[in-house]
Amino acid sequence: MTPESENNKKLKDFFGEEYQSLKAYVDSRIKASASRDAEDIIQDVALKLFSGADRYSPINNVAGFVYNSIKNKIIDVMRSKKPVDNYDHENNAKLKELAELVYETSDHVYTENMKDILKQTIMELKPVYRDIIIAVDFERYTYREISEDTGIPEGTLMSRRHRAIGILFKTLELQKEQIN
Repeated sequence: MTPESENNKKLKDFFGEEYQSLKAYVDSRIKASASRDAEDIIQDVALKLFSGADRYSPINNVAGFVYNSIKNKIIDVMRSKKPVDNYDHENNAKLKELAELVYETSDHVYTENMKDILKQTIMELKPVYRDIIIAVDFERYTYREISEDTGIPEGTLMSRRHRAIGILFKTLELQKEQIN
């Protein structure tokens, strides 16, 4: 067997047998969110490794080779950031939309203080509620896309978002009463 086809076979066998372990490793290194999915990272690394397998010398320690590649990809993902100016502008607009949804009207005046409170409240939600709010309202994923990626039924996702909006509403109402 040539080194090229042997590398491909070793990588294929390793990814086939160790996929769940790789996913657990990536999950342990990053907080899962709609923008950082363990499976996406693994797929990117696998694509790169398989496409370049013919260029490598024979791979003796496949596990070390793959885990090192994944570690480097995680570092790249963690370092990459959206441009701050555009990101902040987009998020402020999305916060306003979410506040309008929470209040069920666009008549309210949204002070910077209320936006800050809304941001803080979102970050304090349970992870399942926070993730669905961020995914749907900020990153514009559909329930179907999230369901396909996570395996969570669309109805469950909708219920979580509804509960999250209820929590946000109650928190904002309490804050509003304290300000007035």
